[in-house]
Amino acid sequence: MSQRVPYYDLAPDGMKIMMEMEKYTKTTTIERKLRELIKIRASQINGCAYCLNMHTADARKMGETEHRIYCVSA
Repeated sequence: MSQRVPYYDLAPDGMKIMMEMEKYTKTTTIERKLRELIKIRASQINGCAYCLNMHTADARKMGETEHRIYCVSA
């Protein structure tokens, strides 16, 4: 198995923007579980299995239902 791409090394400016966006979304009225569903969808679009696994696990820990997680792709 190959190692993951070192995003912080390869695209530090992009990662900084992503982290700033994450901070911003936490200041909005979007509920936590919905924010996690949005991240799941972005991971699907980007084809990132690592992030998809991480965000679905986080959503489950927050109490998100399997039904809503499965329906994100629709």
